[in-house]
Amino acid sequence: MDGEPLKQQTDIARAAALIADPSRARMLKCLADGRALPASALAGEAGVSAATASVHLGKLVESEFVTVTQRGRHRYYRLVGPDIGAALEALALIAPPLPVTSLKQSNRTNALHRARTCYDHLAGQLGVDLMAALLERGVLTGHDGIHRAEDAVRDRPSSYGRDIRYELTATGRTQLADLGIDTDRLPPRRPAIRYCVDWSEHRHHLAGGLGAALTARLFDLDWVRWGAAPRVVHVTERGATGLHRSLGLPLAQ
Repeated sequence: MDGEPLKQQTDIARAAALIADPSRARMLKCLADGRALPASALAGEAGVSAATASVHLGKLVESEFVTVTQRGRHRYYRLVGPDIGAALEALALIAPPLPVTSLKQSNRTNALHRARTCYDHLAGQLGVDLMAALLERGVLTGHDGIHRAEDAVRDRPSSYGRDIRYELTATGRTQLADLGIDTDRLPPRRPAIRYCVDWSEHRHHLAGGLGAALTARLFDLDWVRWGAAPRVVHVTERGATGLHRSLGLPLAQ
C-alpha cells in the first residue's frame, strides 16, 4: 500500500558467503573482541598478503560487516556492532572444530576456551563461570544458565538471546554497585541484559549492556588483561582474588 515501507526478506546466502571464505572468517574472528585492528595484523592472522587482505576487507566494509577508520598511514577495522559478534558466536555452535596442527595452535585454542571476549563481554570458561556466579549470588534471576538443545529446537532464530528473560535483582544492583558498576547508567539504546550460548562451553554467558559494563570494569580494576592472541583474556592474580571475594569464583580461575 502507498505510504507503507517496503517489506523485504533477508539475504542469508549473501551474508553466509561473506563469512564462508576462510580468510575472511579468520579476520572476523580476530575482530570479534570488539577492538579495532590494523589491516596488517588481520592479514597476518589470515595468512594472506596485504593486497589480498585489502580486497577481503573491502568486501566486509561494503557489506557493512566492519567499519574502517584512518589513523595516520594505517587503516583500522572493527566490527560494526555486537550483532555481528553474536552471529559469529551462534555459527560457532554448529561449526565443526578446526584441526589442531601445532603446539602454538593448541595453546591458543586452550586459551580461547579458558577466557576470551565475545565482542565486548566475557566468554569461555570464565564467562560462563561468571554468569553462574551472578545467578548463585542472586545478582540475576530467570534461568540456571545451562543451554539445553531441546529448548533450542523450540526457539525461533529471532529469539536468540531473548527467549529467556534474565532480570537484575535489587540485591544485584547493590552487589554490582560495590564493584563500581552503576546499573542506572547503562547505555539506554542497548538491551541491558542479554545472553549468548557459549560455543565452547554450551552454557550461557552474559551479554548486553550489563555484560559490557561488567567486562569493562574488570579491565579497569586490572582483574583481567588482554592476552597476546586476539580475543584471549587472562585473569590476573589480583583478579583471581577479587573475583573469589566478590562473586565466589574459584581461586583456580
